[in-house]
Amino acid sequence: MMDEEERKKGVKIDDMFIDIGAKSREEVDYLGIEVGTPVTVDREFNELAYNRVSGKAFDNRAGVAMLIKALKEMDSPLTVFGVFTVQEEVGLKGARTSAYSLDPDCAIATDVTIPGDHPGIDMKDAPVEMGKGPVITIVDSSGRGLIASRKVVKWLKDSADTHGIPVQMEVGSGGTTDATAIHLTKGGIPSTTVSIPTRYIHSPVEVLDTEDIEAGVKLLVAALKQKPAL
Repeated sequence: MMDEEERKKGVKIDDMFIDIGAKSREEVDYLGIEVGTPVTVDREFNELAYNRVSGKAFDNRAGVAMLIKALKEMDSPLTVFGVFTVQEEVGLKGARTSAYSLDPDCAIATDVTIPGDHPGIDMKDAPVEMGKGPVITIVDSSGRGLIASRKVVKWLKDSADTHGIPVQMEVGSGGTTDATAIHLTKGGIPSTTVSIPTRYIHSPVEVLDTEDIEAGVKLLVAALKQKPAL
């Protein structure tokens, strides 16, 4: 029912509504729905071709899956804390408080990043690709976010090279991750991010390659077999 001009415009939040079937404010109150009630997109997980999958909230379900599997498989001489934070998208709040409490020697955030391998985006703007391994962050958000510890980056890159694990390196201009808050906690915590290239993030149809997650797990397991030289 849209006219041609409407089709060219995005939908403003002020013009959106959620129809729950109620006919009055009293019926809404009866259903227990109030200001602050959370909502989510109803979108099923789907398998695509060639190890690719689609679904909602891979940012950051992908990072959670990678971390859980790595914790299950790792055999490390180190004391390793697996932290699952909240409120990353609204100010890195969970990472800030948990890093302050734990005060670790170093940190690796597990997240997603934007690849440049599909229509609508240029490789020069996002020079990593889906299916070519996890991404180690050197800098994100043009330096306004994380400037990663070179020693932590080298530790991960050397582990990948030693064990034949494909990885990609990223200097990004877009968003940031929990590592930004962590590396500025207390006196500074050497940090970086291991990310899974994920298309269409912040939409209900995000797409990733499960082989990248598997490679990310192998990278974390391999790196944590030894103590980094910080």
